[in-house]
Amino acid sequence: MRELNETLTEAVLDPILARDPAGPRITFYDDATGARIELSALTLANWAAKTANMIRDEFGLSSGARVAVLLPAHWQTAAVLLGCWWAGVEVVLHADPDAELALVTADRIDEADGIAEVAALSLDPMGMPVKNLPVGITDYATSVRVHGDQFRPGGIGCALDGSSVSEVLERARKSAARQGFTSEDRVLSTGSWDTPDELIDGFVAVLAAGASLVQVANQDPGGRERRIASERVTVQRS
Repeated sequence: MRELNETLTEAVLDPILARDPAGPRITFYDDATGARIELSALTLANWAAKTANMIRDEFGLSSGARVAVLLPAHWQTAAVLLGCWWAGVEVVLHADPDAELALVTADRIDEADGIAEVAALSLDPMGMPVKNLPVGITDYATSVRVHGDQFRPGGIGCALDGSSVSEVLERARKSAARQGFTSEDRVLSTGSWDTPDELIDGFVAVLAAGASLVQVANQDPGGRERRIASERVTVQRS
């Protein structure tokens, strides 16, 4: 398999940015709180760039480093993942003791014990910081804001759990074809991103197809059909 000379973020986002930078790319709902957040490809890229700059400049990581991402399926997680891949670091979805940085929710900080650097996300829709963080833990929302929203990649390492960029992209494209995604689709999903397969099927495959994602947390089944109509959903997955 021929290896790509671009990061996974460039491979999936650049075609979308060229074709439709302003259209909705990720629409996130949390039915437990009533939150609805919508990001265009351009806004998502800006968040990813800030994250990549934070990884490189604040934590001093370069391509080939390993980053543990212990986060749910969420729009901020999408920005974190794309930022990691843009920075050329390898994402692992468990508390790997060989990771140099962990990005976690506040209730999973203990899982990152032994990892040198830890940044916590509140996942608050208004971007509020995590309250009462232990000493030595970075607040993602506070730190990421000060970083630039443009990023110039400096190298490429593995992308996801030992798989290269080319391998992840190939799996994502095959998944998109299997699930019937096209660039015209709005994909409704309630699935998790806790394993590489789940992450590829539920997130990377959507972007690889050029589709847009409607991701729902804590779904209220009674509102599903109304959401399908209001968001013009064309493909449903669990």
